[in-house]
Amino acid sequence: MAQVFDRSSNALARMSLVLTGLIVIALGVALDQLQRSPWVTKQGQRPDQPIPFSHKHHVEGLGLQCQYCHTSVEKSSYAGIPPTKTCINCHSQIWTNAALLEPVRQSWATGASVQWIKVHDLPDYVYFNHSIHVNKGIGCASCHGRVDEMPLMYQQNTLQMEWCLNCHRNPAVNLRPTSEIYNMAWAGPSTDKPVWCGSTGKGGPTAQSVACTTVDPSKGGPEVAMLQAGTKIQPHPISGEGQTVTDGPPAGTIAMPISYQKFTSQIDLGHYLVGQYHIRTPNELASCEVCHR
Repeated sequence: MAQVFDRSSNALARMSLVLTGLIVIALGVALDQLQRSPWVTKQGQRPDQPIPFSHKHHVEGLGLQCQYCHTSVEKSSYAGIPPTKTCINCHSQIWTNAALLEPVRQSWATGASVQWIKVHDLPDYVYFNHSIHVNKGIGCASCHGRVDEMPLMYQQNTLQMEWCLNCHRNPAVNLRPTSEIYNMAWAGPSTDKPVWCGSTGKGGPTAQSVACTTVDPSKGGPEVAMLQAGTKIQPHPISGEGQTVTDGPPAGTIAMPISYQKFTSQIDLGHYLVGQYHIRTPNELASCEVCHR
């Protein structure tokens, strides 16, 4: 009986299987790159807002603190979008006739909210708590980037799950003293700019049990004296000038001496703060009861 298929059919069959495998692999790689691309994550995109609000002008130029507009960031799961009244506090006196602020005046007159477009928009199934991150030593710039240098707000990071996991697997690289949370220029300790931290002896699971300063405690001086007296000195959001401890004794009381430890690298400071802030380890975070309680 004559052969139905030519001898070359075997080679063609093998080639077709290899080609099919390569197509499947290429398609998988393409889809993986697509879901990581700015087209999907919206990373770096600047949406058209009803008002071209400039964080650079208000933060770097005017020196406004984050909490002035985002009032609930330290005590709530969401940072909060400022109401129109927050804008009117200033703009009832300055730029009162500016055309670009017409939506603000219209909102104030009608009571209707300004329809801002959310830049950092997480999926509905994601629960993110701002307050726990802020109170555990994660600075604004760690997630949102140098907001003080953004004329128009955009998403600095992907906000994908792997980005969150990379931080939770090694939080030490991002942790900072809670006094530096709103310091956009914070770059971590170095040999030239060390940081001293010590335990205040105050119990509890929060970061209030740690005192940090950029002033050498062994040299004393008015800055350390004020810190130990419990005076709060809010650092400037850009220059970082003005330092404070996370928590101190009430004014007028005698502070117990704190045993400070010097840090000259971010990773060493981070590992110290992981223990002081009671940050869960990756193994503890893998427990089902973290989400299902």
